[in-house]
Amino acid sequence: MQSLQKRLDGLDALIEARLSGGTVSLQPIPGEVPVVQVVIGGREELPIFVTASPDQILCICYLWRDTEIRPDRRLELLELMLDLSPAMPLSSFGRVEGRYVLFGALSSEASREEIANDITALSDNALDALDALAEYLE
Repeated sequence: MQSLQKRLDGLDALIEARLSGGTVSLQPIPGEVPVVQVVIGGREELPIFVTASPDQILCICYLWRDTEIRPDRRLELLELMLDLSPAMPLSSFGRVEGRYVLFGALSSEASREEIANDITALSDNALDALDALAEYLE
């Protein structure tokens, strides 16, 4: 399997084209597991982290922490997240170490165009989720 960095070469231009301009930067994150951070201009607070295994490519966007949920609205928020999940193309809600996320997974055979499409949809969905669910957060 080729390196993640090489696999994502040129992805910034593909995402920029889908967003009709703006800047996109790809930054490798050092560590044991290869990860590339994708930052979209105007959406810097919602970077997307991309990693790959032999079987899949995983894209994750962190939304909020457990501690940021209004305690009196927690159950309502969780139920709404379940209700919204089928309507969010290419994305699903999840939780990683006490942080709520939106994520998308693709086949390890996905093309750069498919990866760019998934990242663009994930970024759009993250903005929509924050707007739709803001009243449940402190």
